Amino acid sequence: MKSFGARINLLILMLVLSLIAIAPRFNVEGVEIKSLDIASKNQGLSLGEVIKNVNNVEIESPKQFIEILKEASSVDPVRINLVTDKSKASYLAQDDLLFELDNLTIKNSKISNIKDGEVLKVVNGVEINTNEDWENLRYNLLPSKIVRIKTDKKEYVFQVNKELEINVKGVSRSNIRKGLDLEGGTRVLLKPVGEYKATDQDIRNLIDIISDRLDIYGLADKRIRTADVGDEKLILIEIAGISKEEVEGFIATQGKFEAKIGNETVFTGGKDVPFVCKDDGTCSGIRSCNSVGEGQYGCRFEFSIKLSIDAAKNHAKITRDLEVVGGAGIGNEGYLSKPLDLYLDNELIDTLQISSSLKGSETTDILISGSGFGNSEEAALNDALMNMEKLQTVLITGSLPFQLEIVKIDSISPIFGKEFLKNAILAGFVAILAILVVVFIRYRNLKIIFPMMITLLSEIFIILGFAGLFRWNLDLASIAGIIASVGTGVDDQVVIADEILRGKGQIFSWKEKLKRAFFIIFVAYATTLVAMLPLIWAVAGLLRGFAIATMAGVTIGVFVTRPAFGAMLEKLMNK
Repeated sequence: MKSFGARINLLILMLVLSLIAIAPRFNVEGVEIKSLDIASKNQGLSLGEVIKNVNNVEIESPKQFIEILKEASSVDPVRINLVTDKSKASYLAQDDLLFELDNLTIKNSKISNIKDGEVLKVVNGVEINTNEDWENLRYNLLPSKIVRIKTDKKEYVFQVNKELEINVKGVSRSNIRKGLDLEGGTRVLLKPVGEYKATDQDIRNLIDIISDRLDIYGLADKRIRTADVGDEKLILIEIAGISKEEVEGFIATQGKFEAKIGNETVFTGGKDVPFVCKDDGTCSGIRSCNSVGEGQYGCRFEFSIKLSIDAAKNHAKITRDLEVVGGAGIGNEGYLSKPLDLYLDNELIDTLQISSSLKGSETTDILISGSGFGNSEEAALNDALMNMEKLQTVLITGSLPFQLEIVKIDSISPIFGKEFLKNAILAGFVAILAILVVVFIRYRNLKIIFPMMITLLSEIFIILGFAGLFRWNLDLASIAGIIASVGTGVDDQVVIADEILRGKGQIFSWKEKLKRAFFIIFVAYATTLVAMLPLIWAVAGLLRGFAIATMAGVTIGVFVTRPAFGAMLEKLMNK
């Protein structure tokens, strides 16, 4: 390598390091996890793992994985026949028995003609005389399947009674990450509204809460950062794998949850609620769906939560002086004179009667319910599920510190992203080809064209290595920046070539010729850096990729590829 000279050796070293940083993988198998449900996460699966096979079937594509996982984990409901000391019932169950037992006495029944307080006698023809009889039977009542998922880390075994929700994408073939423009997803620009002027700490807290909300969805591909425009403090969110409607539905809403008795707040979301049941059919789910009018359906959801000690004491204090009103209330015990009203963003979403047994009680167990509606049972079910998920998310993460306004929101299809990438690569290739043709027409000398082509391609490769090393997301703006930096590189190489050719017949050494050329190059380099710096923060940071790519490209060019081009030209022209 010594015969090449220091400048060419540096270029070769940078190319080798770039190859290591990009880490191309040609023989990749399986699919990569980009988001997953709570049940899968609790089982040990993690974002970024590569799934190799499901139930010993090799996975080759995301589409195939979806089909195989659906077949492997979907479970048909089974019929449950109950006999109690007072009534009978027959119903379909899948992931929830729709009742609980306390010493063989039914409680929290969601079965239409079975009431709390009845004693269970027979289930599916099997007599239940003791708690041991029930324990021996209960785990075999609900349908289930065994699903084996093998990843690049280990094998996981699931016993499921509903379809697993694992979203995947093709395995990355290198360390280069595609941005939202190329990967597909949603980009939203948020702005705090109201009289209160948000501080930098407020914005940091806001980003933490939004990040927590997205974590609940199990999303790996998300980027949240500040994007100040003048005195305004904005938040830019880029998310792959979530729809525009979901962003508008709960990420951008303040999500202020309050549970009140009369005008007194019992508890709010966040710190007052240390546990929220989610993705567990025994304590969370849709409990009923019925027709509520002509062409209208309604579904009701329920999930349990646990209150903090302080919130439980507050509940006891507020309910201590309430009266018990008559009638067969909850559990045939009567109920308190004031209900528990649930508010989300100051709108009443549900009213729950309070059992008289909870009067003055520091209870930590609360059952939250709500509903969803639609013009079909399926639409009502989906609406109820979305409402339940939104409410669970707010209770887990708490409310945002202030209200937000959506300044701009864009939804990009992954299909369009592939087309964008294809067109960008084609445009780059055509641009480089056109440059080489024009330069050849200008000089008509392959001794200049050949090192110029090597330098152009090397510069692009080293920029990609930079992107791979720092996990920098390449979007359309970044690709435009790469093309722009390559264009400035051609300008610099033309300056070098002109200085060298102009020096023929004059008393200038190669060192002096290159020194004259690099003076011009460094002035242009400094000007480009100064011009690009404001673009990092301009337009809410949407041009950051262009600015960084251009700055990285011209820096690599000035200190690595331009000197190497001069060295190659010097060696070839002296032959």
